[in-house]
Amino acid sequence: MSTPPEGPDFSLADVAREGLIERPGAEPVPHDGTGRVDLSFTVHGRAEDGAELPPAERGVRVPPGVTVFDAASWNGIAIDSTCGGHGTCHKCKVRISPQADVPVTRHDRRTFTDAQLGDGWRLGCLVNATRDLAVEVPPLTTRPKAATVGIGRQVILRPALQKRYVELAEATLSDQRTDLVRLTDAIDDLELKADVHVLRRLSSVLRQSDFKVTAVIVDEDLIDVEPGDTTGARYAIAFDLGTTTVVGTLLDVGTGTPVAVTSMLNAQQPFGGDVITRISATMMDDQALGRLQQAAAATLAQLAAQVCREGGVDPQHVYEVAVAGNATMTALALGIDPEPLGVAPFVMSAAQPPSVLASEIGLSLHPRARAFFFPALGAYVGGDIVAGMLATGMDRDKRTRLFIDVGTNCEIVLSDGEKILSTAAPAGPAFEGGAIRCGMRAADGAIEVIKVDATASGDAPAVTLGVIGDVEPKGLCGSGLVDAVAELVRVGMLDATGRLVTEEAAKEVAPALADRLAMVGEERVFVLHRPTPDAEPAECVYLSQRDVRELQFAKAAISTGWSLLLEELGLEHRDVQQVLLAGSFGSYLSPASAVRIGLVPKLPVLRIVAAGNVAGEGAKMALLSVRERAGALALLEEVTYVELSDRPDFNEAFVDQLSFKA
Repeated sequence: MSTPPEGPDFSLADVAREGLIERPGAEPVPHDGTGRVDLSFTVHGRAEDGAELPPAERGVRVPPGVTVFDAASWNGIAIDSTCGGHGTCHKCKVRISPQADVPVTRHDRRTFTDAQLGDGWRLGCLVNATRDLAVEVPPLTTRPKAATVGIGRQVILRPALQKRYVELAEATLSDQRTDLVRLTDAIDDLELKADVHVLRRLSSVLRQSDFKVTAVIVDEDLIDVEPGDTTGARYAIAFDLGTTTVVGTLLDVGTGTPVAVTSMLNAQQPFGGDVITRISATMMDDQALGRLQQAAAATLAQLAAQVCREGGVDPQHVYEVAVAGNATMTALALGIDPEPLGVAPFVMSAAQPPSVLASEIGLSLHPRARAFFFPALGAYVGGDIVAGMLATGMDRDKRTRLFIDVGTNCEIVLSDGEKILSTAAPAGPAFEGGAIRCGMRAADGAIEVIKVDATASGDAPAVTLGVIGDVEPKGLCGSGLVDAVAELVRVGMLDATGRLVTEEAAKEVAPALADRLAMVGEERVFVLHRPTPDAEPAECVYLSQRDVRELQFAKAAISTGWSLLLEELGLEHRDVQQVLLAGSFGSYLSPASAVRIGLVPKLPVLRIVAAGNVAGEGAKMALLSVRERAGALALLEEVTYVELSDRPDFNEAFVDQLSFKA
């Protein structure tokens, strides 16, 4: 590959004045309508001693219209840039296959010679991928301004929130431009819009600061003018608005780094532990919707105040927030009646909630701070899942990947690199400790890890427990429940139907565990922890036969969901190359246990990845990059929702998934 050519600089104003694209010949072939285009990258690099390394090949898939520069950065391919893809540094030089007849822009002509243009050289940030392309990337000499967010993804920093410091000439009799025109003329690369709230401050701020001010811009809305240079104070907050827990992350959008993060229980808890009970509350009490909205606002406000306090940031310097929540949480936060979400045919008021002022959802930040809510695919595949798909790059990876967010309502997404399907499965509260005899949430005293030794003897423990907080066990949380069932299946204490074996059978298959079988009332149980050696079974922490049934129904609903999605795409479980377990539960769940009970496809455990709080990561991405935000909106067109309850084969598939077969 030849050395990337040098060329003249050009300014941001040049980009703003860019006219129609000059086309060197034939019109580009229109996109075929499949929803995405394939880009084949050949990436060249150099070792520390300057020696050129063998080129690396990488194929990626992106929505049509994305620039080559963004397509590369989304997929961890670094292309030279110092402006972050804004078109001002002319460093993102790439070579497109000359046969592609890629249009030539004025900036390309300023950067490359005619011969270089004929050879396929272009500026990557100005090439829109409207069809399949082959792209060569030269060795790096600089690195783009980026942040690592999500599952190892690089996000090129291009926030909607900008600050521009300007020093303006004062008005004179010969220059009687309005104050607004004087300001907007100085920021000529954007078409700024100002409302009356800005105009009320503009004239006085300009004159009190000797016409040296900082314009605060979100998208192209001028939301404030601040005296002096305040460009160093540019913050936003990402919220993961969960049904149980809400997480807030304060971001410095100038650097892309988190400043503070904290979480708390959703104050809506008194209205019920899941979305159905909260929807029901609004149906039974006319005042409940208002109280639920106030509870959501109080939760968000408390988190915002706490992260600002911990980060030492003035809340007035927080100009934008992003909220990722399921459809019900989003509706309640906005004061929208959620009843249609809870009854067939399960209809949302809108897939994309409108942008609102942060003050409208109870936040005391900058008075004109904006709140962006993630769009939803359906009543039970909401904005938190769209944010999770964005963070994990479900639409930008050619591998077959399965995304599972395990909870009371389990959301499932499957991509084969061509199509993306999603669905929701009613798993119930078992994974959060609900409906379990000794169940509890993941708090101090909860058993979260269980290992059993069926042949233990002497002083060796037959059951080893991992307890949150290293305190006396008080109950069993979701990950402990899965571990307990998986371990008992492994040693033969639970048969394929999920039935606890008799004491006689236990003495044969697992002699060290037989004395832990007991009866509590009319129900057979397996004792996990005795507070004292002579404690009655009812006083112990135990796994009951009913608990096993609850888990069976939950895991069957989930496995039916992903198995039907696989069937829809003509795939088998072994075709899945990666399983992403999202959410806090997924972070603590043992992959081996999940495989053993059939919660996930039977795959090597290295293919199963704890993705963590991907909803929060997606919210951060939306604040750091307008391109990523557009990517979230594009998912609405790319993902097909599959309604399980409409499928005639659902019941048969569900029954088949109940067993713990090998």
